Amino acid sequence: MCGIAGAFGPTQISPDRITSCHKLMALRGPDGEGHWSSDTAAGNHINFLHSRLSIVDLAERSNQPFIRNNLSLIFNGEIYNHFELRKELEALGHNFQTAGDTEVVLEAYRQWGADFVTHLEGMWAIALYDSNQGRLVLSRDRFGEKPLYLWWADNCLYFGSEVRFLMGLSGKKADVNVEHLRRFLVNGYKSLFPSEDEYFHGIKAFPAGHIAVLETPSMPSPKPFWSVGYNPVPMTQEEALEETFSKVRRAVELRLRADVPVALRLSGGIDSNVALGMAVQELEQEITTFSVVEDDPRYDETASILEAIKYHGCAHEIIKIPKENFLERLYGLVDYFGKPMMTISYYLHALVSEHIHKAGFKVSLGGTGADEIFSGYYDHYLFWLAEMKDRTDFPKLVEGWQESYGKFVRNPFLQDPEAFIKQPTKRDHIFLGADKFSSFLKEPFEEQHHEKVFCEPILRNRMLNELLHETVPVMLHEDDLSAMAYSVENRAVYLDSELVEFVSTVPSEHLFGNSLPKYLLRRAGKGIAPNSILTNPRKQGINAPVTSFIDFNDDAVQEAILDDSLVYDIIQKDKVEELLNSSVELNSESKFLFSVISAKLFMDSHMAFQP
Repeated sequence: MCGIAGAFGPTQISPDRITSCHKLMALRGPDGEGHWSSDTAAGNHINFLHSRLSIVDLAERSNQPFIRNNLSLIFNGEIYNHFELRKELEALGHNFQTAGDTEVVLEAYRQWGADFVTHLEGMWAIALYDSNQGRLVLSRDRFGEKPLYLWWADNCLYFGSEVRFLMGLSGKKADVNVEHLRRFLVNGYKSLFPSEDEYFHGIKAFPAGHIAVLETPSMPSPKPFWSVGYNPVPMTQEEALEETFSKVRRAVELRLRADVPVALRLSGGIDSNVALGMAVQELEQEITTFSVVEDDPRYDETASILEAIKYHGCAHEIIKIPKENFLERLYGLVDYFGKPMMTISYYLHALVSEHIHKAGFKVSLGGTGADEIFSGYYDHYLFWLAEMKDRTDFPKLVEGWQESYGKFVRNPFLQDPEAFIKQPTKRDHIFLGADKFSSFLKEPFEEQHHEKVFCEPILRNRMLNELLHETVPVMLHEDDLSAMAYSVENRAVYLDSELVEFVSTVPSEHLFGNSLPKYLLRRAGKGIAPNSILTNPRKQGINAPVTSFIDFNDDAVQEAILDDSLVYDIIQKDKVEELLNSSVELNSESKFLFSVISAKLFMDSHMAFQP
């Protein structure tokens, strides 16, 4: 894990700009920094900046920018299959001087050209300059675990791991995209990625699973190198279970590869417990776990976490949520993020990352994407029931839902097991409360949810939207920033291309079993994780209401939140004050209030930021 930044254009970047950008990159790479620049044959200039978090091949020989003959490379991420690729490339005549993945990336390009990305398994944002061909190559991993942003300004292309790197390198401050901020406040995080907007005008995210080749400075036109759909193959459920176990085992094994110790963020849920079980019980690796616990009984996972720790016998740290200095801590994180924090879950993620860092770890495993791959959300069960409606045992399937997942559904629409049989295209539950939250704005905002068509079956289309188009892309960005704020690399163990491609071939009927969703992953954990967790029908995860962190009746707290801010050019301050003085009992109100606070701190921090 590292930070990268660069510029490609007719103007040379000044030393002051290089220094300014490197300062902004320090948290992503506290173990070293580098800069390389060159003139191109066409009279342009190319600049690569890098900050290193040493995880694989810790020696200076793997520092970046990494230069061999005509190729210069900076990349952020990890290539998990670099051992296998090294052997393949050596057999093809390539020689290596390092033991890390950086040189493997460079030699893979030398061997396969722009097709090199199809050989990589991992997470990455890559910038490579080929002086013989006079071209800049940019690429991002299949799921977008590693961020890469673009900005075309003053006839120069700026690119980097974080938006502020682009501003630091250019010396310019981008203008806030107020419409995108309004979208976030009203419709929430699931509306952000499909819009293709960012929080700043002119800045775009390089798309996941794409590559671009530029011979002259311009805004790239990336081309996809990978895609996934729903292509069911006839198989029994036992065959699906057996192959899922094998693929999950391999995915975890690859993501344990590091030359430093590895930690794991443990909740009381299935995803982290199966990953931990694979690492400790199946692969016999030593793992230290870190867990945050909440006093609110709706979110308290203490009992499950303690049971998991006892089961695995691993070293662990239980973290209590601090009740003091919430606004100060949140401001610091939002200032680092350079954008509003999506949900309070990532405040907790950052808290865990802080403790992981203090304990001396640089790598943390997490379970992002498991719900979208294996079908784990409350509405997924109803989509599945809609697909199974013609089965002769459909009444028993409904009864199973009522006795398991259905007991815990709070959304009124999703309490009807036939909701998507009656209204298969209805998605109002995704932007829950939008009309109410729009009324808080000085100018109402309305934008309907639009689902992209990946396939015909209703469940798999929803899952693919979440995996590729709505939920996971935004979550991965938050994962990255929440970890890198404390110089920790986050690895999503289930975002493995072979695993995802296999599950995409499993007939949907096999995704559920014993009246439980996420059945394939639950069974993959059989014998290596506590059975009580694997059979728990209630969805678990790291979360808490904002009222657990802060007392809104405190005059000083209200004064800080209602203090003058550009955000109140968008939001009606009196309505926020009214909400602060209410009981804030609804989960949707708690989430909205956190979004308001996060948006205010973003506007305040951007006002103060000087590139």
